Amino acid sequence: VKRIRELPTKSSSAIDYLDDDGFGTTDIPVKVKITVGGESIGFDFSGSARQVQGPLNAVYSVTLSAVYYVVRCMTDPSIPANAGCFKPIQVKAPSGTIVNARIIPERVCAACQGTMNNVTIGGVDPRNGKYFTYYETIAGGFGARHNKDGVDGIHSHMTNTLNTPVEALESAYPLRIRRYELVRGSGGRGRSRGGLGIRRDTEVLAEGSTISLMGERQRRGPYGLFGGKSGSPGVYGIVRRNRITSLSSKTTISANSGDVLTVTTPGGGGYGTISGRSRGRIEQDRADGKA
Repeated sequence: VKRIRELPTKSSSAIDYLDDDGFGTTDIPVKVKITVGGESIGFDFSGSARQVQGPLNAVYSVTLSAVYYVVRCMTDPSIPANAGCFKPIQVKAPSGTIVNARIIPERVCAACQGTMNNVTIGGVDPRNGKYFTYYETIAGGFGARHNKDGVDGIHSHMTNTLNTPVEALESAYPLRIRRYELVRGSGGRGRSRGGLGIRRDTEVLAEGSTISLMGERQRRGPYGLFGGKSGSPGVYGIVRRNRITSLSSKTTISANSGDVLTVTTPGGGGYGTISGRSRGRIEQDRADGKA
């Protein structure tokens, strides 16, 4: 602050140019107006070029650090770099310009199911007396995109696996799949609908088995973007003697023959407000059993 006070109170403007961005845009202007007054110094980059296609754009933090660097060099390079040092410096960099480029939002989808739904069932197979361990991750809804609905019942991101075919599973393990279906209405509403989660019910056919579960997104569903609604959260449960008991997202329990593990996975988040979705698409969702 002391060194800034020593500077004359005035405003000065400057402009410089980048040659090109490598994609045909040439003579790209970077404009700044510097204003010194009292105990502050301001930098206004209004009038600089819009962000370009090539790899020359700076996000706001990069522009900010460049300004801080110059001011320190011209005042007191020995001062520690901290919030107090930078407090007198104000930087205005209009959004969407080459000095404050923005990520293109259309490339980002709403939240996918956000969990692997790790399911492990182990015990002794009554058919042969041998130990068995079954492990699988259960798919869910993919997040909606700006121009497309989310994919229903699919593994995404870290999971990135295929499901085990029911026939192969039932042949290899003392397990029976009682239900395997998309969950109607589980995708977040929006201009683009989030992908549907799935429900998979697995009956245990071995006494004294152990079930371990590890998942997420049971307290809060996958978020939507730009007015899109969140997808439905997941639910785990165990059915014993026709009574269902809720299970936490991370648990280990004992199971006997006839117990049914039910895993309902989250739906993906929606994108954009529902008012932007055409009536035809809404009616088609209902006809397809998705809404």
